[in-house]
Amino acid sequence: MGKYFGTDGFRGTANESLTAIHAFRVGRFLGRHFACGKCGRARILIGKDTRRSSYMLEYSLAAGASASGADVCLMHVTTTPSVSYIARTEGFDCGVMISASHNPYTDNGIKLFNAEGEKLDEQTISLIEDYLDGGSIPLATGREVGRTVDYVAGRSRYLAYLLSLPRVGFRGMRVGLDCANGSAFMLAKAVFDALGATTAVIGASPDGCNINADCGSTHPEALRKLVLEESLDVGFAFDGDADRCIAVDEHGRILDGDAILYLAAKSLKARGELDGNGLIATTMSNRGLERSLSHENVRVEYVSPGDRSVSEGMTKYGFALGGECSGHIVFRKYARAGDGILTALKLLETALEARCPVSILAEGYRPLPSVLRAVRVRDKEGAVRAESVGEAERRARELLPDGRVVLRVSGTEPVVRILTEGEDAEACQRAADLLERAVRFAGDI
Repeated sequence: MGKYFGTDGFRGTANESLTAIHAFRVGRFLGRHFACGKCGRARILIGKDTRRSSYMLEYSLAAGASASGADVCLMHVTTTPSVSYIARTEGFDCGVMISASHNPYTDNGIKLFNAEGEKLDEQTISLIEDYLDGGSIPLATGREVGRTVDYVAGRSRYLAYLLSLPRVGFRGMRVGLDCANGSAFMLAKAVFDALGATTAVIGASPDGCNINADCGSTHPEALRKLVLEESLDVGFAFDGDADRCIAVDEHGRILDGDAILYLAAKSLKARGELDGNGLIATTMSNRGLERSLSHENVRVEYVSPGDRSVSEGMTKYGFALGGECSGHIVFRKYARAGDGILTALKLLETALEARCPVSILAEGYRPLPSVLRAVRVRDKEGAVRAESVGEAERRARELLPDGRVVLRVSGTEPVVRILTEGEDAEACQRAADLLERAVRFAGDI
């Protein structure tokens, strides 16, 4: 991770660690960098989520890019995967999504995509960081100055693409949607309604300050309540920028990203579309996923957390499927980035083709007992380096001699993530409690 960019772009508290000036300078760099070595000016695509600060950062980025000579197209409120898709299919040099994903509304972020709709490479990110720390770029003048235009047509084309993917209609299905008061608040319902489903929707009234607030993929209990109260067939919860999906079956069982990977792997294998006969998961995934898929003769390869690591792993092994337990799932045949709505479409398609409820499809997945916690602290790096935390980690491993203990710093938040996993659920809880107390004390000194 660099000074400004972490595992998922440049993220921080709006107008504190991420300001309009930062956004303007990122735009200045992108407009100049992507014009170099090509005939004509750069074309840059920008989308945003529903945070209040997203508007400020959107226009700052656009001003910076056009001041460097780029033509900028604004998709306005849209999803991260839609920016990836339109950048890839409509000849843009770069795509930018303004979002802090699952973070609270006070945070925001800048995610960057290349012309293939994939996360921008580390070498270019390093150049951006150098420029942010005092680099100089000439301003465009005269006819070289770029322009900024609305591009809501891109969002419509992405919607049409989603509608083209399912091989069956959804008529007769009762579907719950939790849009996290974020990017999916218009798109998700439009997609499922057009495919014939009857939808019940929550988290679709964004006010700029309620994104991810007790809703969405980080709080699936709200969707679970909706599914049970309305007797729905299935529910899908998205995060703030809709690149993640968590599902709830008809009995109210929450299906995380690992469970969705299991279902997707079985479905793709049955169709002969599971390239490499395996998938990419991360070190935070439940090892019950590997155990369960071993019965299907599907292998699992592990990478470090983060969507870039997942995508790179899929390329390395030639896999068509990869993802994270958080619900970030990549179907390589259809997208270059995680897409929550696409994931929901493929899961419901699988259930309809199998002619059985989602709960039956998930029966073969047996996760190991585990505890996953995100501990918010002032000094995350100091916490994981503390001698007291190291001692707590040693004791936690003693409680789980045949299990796993993972302690890692979040690349997007002031958070230390704790994972304990093993055969004994009670021991997992005790180990997690031990680590959380140590991390909180060390991180808040």
